[in-house]
Amino acid sequence: MQDKVTFEYAIIRFMPKVEREEFFNIGVIVFSKRKKFLALKYHVDAKKLAAFSCEITRDELNTYLHAWENICKGAPHGGKIGMFERSDRFRWLAASKSTMILCSPTHAGLCDDPQQELDDIFEKYVL
Repeated sequence: MQDKVTFEYAIIRFMPKVEREEFFNIGVIVFSKRKKFLALKYHVDAKKLAAFSCEITRDELNTYLHAWENICKGAPHGGKIGMFERSDRFRWLAASKSTMILCSPTHAGLCDDPQQELDDIFEKYVL
């Protein structure tokens, strides 16, 4: 247990009509301060997207999620938010929003490998 570190995660959701509060999970974002880890993984199911919305395409949604990915990486394409410290980038992405792409409340846990947690949570809640 001593080798385990804390991590936090949030499920990324697509909610095309905020007023209807219907959504489906499209990704996961995981942060671990001690492991200096911040990453997300996403997949937009074309059939679910078609059932929920005809106003946004899968390519458009992937473009937005790619921007989130750049923020996670701290890449220059992540803009000013991408220049924040890793913990602040996670907090900004996971913050409550009233947009089409939003996150669940954050959850915490202990892990050995944040990348493995990201993969496991993604498989369990998104695929």
